[in-house]
Amino acid sequence: MPTYISFLRAINVGGRFVKMADLRTGLSRQGFGDVESYIQSGNLRFTSSLRSAAKVELVLEAGLAELCGFTVRAIVRTPEHLAGVASYGSDLGADLELPPGGEVRRYVTFLKDEPGDGLVAMINGWDVVGERARVAGREVYLWLAHPSHEATLTNARIERGGVVATTRDWKVVTALGEMWGR
Repeated sequence: MPTYISFLRAINVGGRFVKMADLRTGLSRQGFGDVESYIQSGNLRFTSSLRSAAKVELVLEAGLAELCGFTVRAIVRTPEHLAGVASYGSDLGADLELPPGGEVRRYVTFLKDEPGDGLVAMINGWDVVGERARVAGREVYLWLAHPSHEATLTNARIERGGVVATTRDWKVVTALGEMWGR
């Protein structure tokens, strides 16, 4: 059976709390196999007899609504795709001006669908001090010279471009790539 990775949007924030153990058990009962989770932010790995990531998203979202009692958007990738995301170039934020003792913070925003040309142009042309962003396929790579809560290119701003999105810290993405990527 094919293996998939899912990033759940807005799970365990804003009153939308779900224990990962309950999620693993519930999804297993719904026919997903070998369900694993990583940290509490809705990162899942599982097998499914479905052969299309788009179909997996639909079935997974229906199952999550039943389990959680609220709508949860799921963004699904293959292990091979995740491995490619995790190995993407690390030097795009090299020219950020850092505050004394500062470091570049890196994030990946996973998009449910291909972004439109307008959204790609907006993100790739992002010109804010201390921030760089690049679109590559259905991912947005974000480099910040300040804490993420100070970022102006937010998940909400990206979603105003007509896509469902969820953001993960680069350390989480690379850890998942090592554990679940092929």
